[in-house]
Amino acid sequence: MRKFAFLSFFLVIFIFQSGFLVIGHRGNPTKYAEETTQSFNSAFADGADYVELDLHVSKDNQLVVSHDRDLTRITGTSAIVSQNFFSYLNTLKQANGEPVYSLAQLFSYYQKNPKVKFLIETKKTKANNPKNMEPFLVELIKKYNMQDRVMVHSFSYKSLKVMQKLMPEIPRIFIVGSLKRINFDVLSYIDGINISSKIVTPALITQLHYLKKKVFVWDQMHEDPKQWNWLVNLPIDGVVTNYPATGYQYKIAKSGTKEFKVNRLALYTGSTSTPIQENPYLNVQTGTSILTKQEVKISSGVIVNGKKYYKIGRAQYVLADCFNYNLNPEESFTYLNKIVTLRDESHPQAYDNPTSPNTILGTLKAQKQYKILGVNSNSSQTWFKTEIGWIQSKNVLIHGISPDFASDVATKDYFALPTKKRLTNISLADNALFPANTKKLSFTEYLTISRPLTVLKNAKL
Repeated sequence: MRKFAFLSFFLVIFIFQSGFLVIGHRGNPTKYAEETTQSFNSAFADGADYVELDLHVSKDNQLVVSHDRDLTRITGTSAIVSQNFFSYLNTLKQANGEPVYSLAQLFSYYQKNPKVKFLIETKKTKANNPKNMEPFLVELIKKYNMQDRVMVHSFSYKSLKVMQKLMPEIPRIFIVGSLKRINFDVLSYIDGINISSKIVTPALITQLHYLKKKVFVWDQMHEDPKQWNWLVNLPIDGVVTNYPATGYQYKIAKSGTKEFKVNRLALYTGSTSTPIQENPYLNVQTGTSILTKQEVKISSGVIVNGKKYYKIGRAQYVLADCFNYNLNPEESFTYLNKIVTLRDESHPQAYDNPTSPNTILGTLKAQKQYKILGVNSNSSQTWFKTEIGWIQSKNVLIHGISPDFASDVATKDYFALPTKKRLTNISLADNALFPANTKKLSFTEYLTISRPLTVLKNAKL
């Protein structure tokens, strides 16, 4: 149940859902022989949305599924695809005993399984040979009704240009390992870019998305957590990986989250340091922290399972609760570590966070003291973090701020604030909490404190 509804003083605009496609590079090659049904089936079982495969043309004009033109590496037999009939190539066995397949054989095998989808790479020479590959591909796509289950990518922009002419409804993705290959002429007949993770940047992704182009990233990955934690925090549309199970793990963790732009400075207003995470989706820690009163630059944010995280570096995220865009420390740190008690008999509730307080963690109890562990004042209502959860400051009395405590830094900071900037629910009856410092206040001193103030029955006026 959403009990509180309020707007921050800045507008948060959600720019996209955070899901991405997982594409098994040649299937699941770290487990099984690449580009075999066993490898493809394993990739889908591990969570892949698509499997990637490569095409060459045999001597008798069959589309042959193989990354290499020379089959020595995968079959142990030296055979150039373009120099042999497919009837011979189909007899060559891979490490798992499966043969070299034609695309027609794979389409036939998977035709009745609509969940199986392919990202097909057209392997072409610099001279764009063989010239007949695209017409054969389009013929097979139509024959096996694969129009909604196929995307095509290639290093050859000429191949994609032909595909646009022959079958414009099929998504076309240009593979690039250099930014020099991207230009407006190329972008005019493709739907997306498949780019090396070594050169992809958030700015490039933003530009390509602005131009309505999808962004896929290819990387061998090697299941390096740091590489994954960086890559999946980018707003990519898909990743082509040798490890579909790992890609799926991150996809599920990120699924349903929302990312948004911030681009602001903020001040950390928690009483203890807060850990920096490489990835908020799987709670991967960096081993470093943000310290109290530390100022950081926030580039963007993400909401994961109802919690908001801020991005403060290439692969650095922090829980957003105790970060304030108000950079005047006195307005927050005045109250940090102070004691609060119930203001009345209403027994208000404590929530999981101050930005979207949906989950109730507990209820404040009468006569119990709570320490302020963090402050959030980004909305119209200031929130305090306590050991039982986040509470609205208006529901409690703040103890320990009084003209009597002139030596207290927080007290000095409080009275140095403009009147309109001060919270007004300050307790004037701190006999029990601060007996050594309590003395009778004059009426003039009472008026010095920002009004209206809550006065307990035993206040000495």
